[in-house]
Amino acid sequence: MAKVYYPEAAAMVPASSPHPPNTQYRVSVGLETWGGENHRVVKVQMVYDGKIADRRPPSYPVGNDDYMRVTEVIRKIISRNS
Repeated sequence: MAKVYYPEAAAMVPASSPHPPNTQYRVSVGLETWGGENHRVVKVQMVYDGKIADRRPPSYPVGNDDYMRVTEVIRKIISRNS
């Protein structure tokens, strides 16, 4: 499979319980190829024990601040790389 995503900046955000220990969200901004054209996008990926779970979308447990922390990191990355 050809590479379609080229990150420009990334940050890791620790995930809270009930995610397993050593789980993180990888927040990045970069270029992704859609229909033969590159588009600047934000991508959030789940990382388990240092490995990106490509086919698993991020999930934010209700009752903690994971979503707010990830959203704040997205805001910071975009403002630094605009």
